[in-house]
Amino acid sequence: MSLMLSVNNDLRLAEREHEFDDGELRRLAAQSVSRTLQDVDTMEKLDEGGFNRIFLITMHDEFQMIARIPYPVTQPKFYAVASEVATMAFLRAHDLPVPKVYGYSPTSDNAAKTEYIFMELVKGTKLTDLWMQLKEADLASVLRQLVKLESHIMSIPFPAGGSLYFVDDLEKVAGEKTGIQMSLKGEHFCIGPDVRLHMWYGRRSQLDVNRGPYENAEAALAAAARKEIAYLERFGQPLLPFQRGRREAYRYEKQSPLDHIKNLQRYLLMASSLIPNNRSLRAFCIRHPDLHPSNVMVSTSPDSGQLEIIGLLDWQHAPILPRFLLAGIPDRLQNYDDPDSRNLVPPSFPPNADNMEEYELMEAVGLHHARLVHFHYAKGTEELNNLHHDALSDSASIFIRRLFYQAGAPWEAETHDLKALLVEATEEWGELAGAGVPCPVEFEPDDVSKTKAFSERLQLADENVQNIRGMIGFETETWVPSDQYRKAKSLAELVKLKVLMEIPKGELRDKTEANWFLDNMDEDDYI
Repeated sequence: MSLMLSVNNDLRLAEREHEFDDGELRRLAAQSVSRTLQDVDTMEKLDEGGFNRIFLITMHDEFQMIARIPYPVTQPKFYAVASEVATMAFLRAHDLPVPKVYGYSPTSDNAAKTEYIFMELVKGTKLTDLWMQLKEADLASVLRQLVKLESHIMSIPFPAGGSLYFVDDLEKVAGEKTGIQMSLKGEHFCIGPDVRLHMWYGRRSQLDVNRGPYENAEAALAAAARKEIAYLERFGQPLLPFQRGRREAYRYEKQSPLDHIKNLQRYLLMASSLIPNNRSLRAFCIRHPDLHPSNVMVSTSPDSGQLEIIGLLDWQHAPILPRFLLAGIPDRLQNYDDPDSRNLVPPSFPPNADNMEEYELMEAVGLHHARLVHFHYAKGTEELNNLHHDALSDSASIFIRRLFYQAGAPWEAETHDLKALLVEATEEWGELAGAGVPCPVEFEPDDVSKTKAFSERLQLADENVQNIRGMIGFETETWVPSDQYRKAKSLAELVKLKVLMEIPKGELRDKTEANWFLDNMDEDDYI
């Protein structure tokens, strides 16, 4: 199923436009598997992901392979390609089910005029194609396999943090140090710059800041926040919040980057005291950066008849970080908003399902499935991945991860979410830092009260946006299935008109219309 954006769709499509030499890409692909251009039968687009266009290349002898090229907007181009290739090779050397790389170029300085990765085609079924149809026993089995693979991956020790590369690739970058070197089965790897997208997003790629290797947990905790301070000091300017559904809560007033810098500095004062005493939680490890069913390939075992995981795809932007910062149930598998899931209550289907209306039954099926996934992943981790479970179940680590990711996120003309977490940190400081450690940050009681009140105001704004998204049929952000695009756009216009008609004519109505969150907008100042 292809997706389209309801907001700024033309801009997103323009970002993906990419001219390259089709014939030369075919020739280079054939060359990477000891064939010639004449051996290539077809090259067809297989998929378009968030950062790459994927092609299936078929030879006349029916051999098939994957060619993947990043969009021009994908960042950081060289590091993203080079790190993913090295990460895949490193994990394959540890006997993990990762596609074999046949050839790659982290620069466009080649005959095809594009960066590329040629890799093995994993012949199986995407787990997402079976996901909602799996019986509980099959779902539990697949999740246990996934947890076992994660246990293997997260148990691999690293001497520092950042991202993984081949030594030769980092040496090609002008003036680039070769990082902290590691050898494995004759291959020379090294830990170099952290390739996570938010470290390089937009004009942040122009900054000369520390992106690793991180020698210790404190350096890893601080790097993203220091990057954001450097960005705001160089490029920051007062802006309206990027999330237009929240602008009314801010009275349509531009927000100063200086406020965010101040809160980032508060975070940095706290950072050194937020490191767990448990050595296993501080240890550096690697983990899949975007684990969800679309990146898991399965097939049916001819022996047992059971589904088996045969491939883990898409290792772009994979970081090496302390375990307490990488822990957590993957976003696409967690169901933390549900109290039963948070408390690991064994899921059961509602006994009154036979009496439900169709829409109620569909909601019940979706909720039950989400609970099953969360429950079996969490229980499997408890049994099979003790190191991860320790970090997953440590309440202090859970909060510190939220704070860490909020402090490193690109500024979108709001600082409230970070400030609210900082306030909470001061209130829970003893649990986070340990008894007897003084908190280096203080907030005035009046400031705390106003911050909490504003949190409630923003929550209402977020709920309004979420309700409208659900009404129109958005998936993630404002993506909709392409066959529902026109319907979604028309419905969005009707909702907008209805909202505006309920507001008396005047300044508020004009501002609501001008800042409607489903209209296209200029994003340049936020990049």
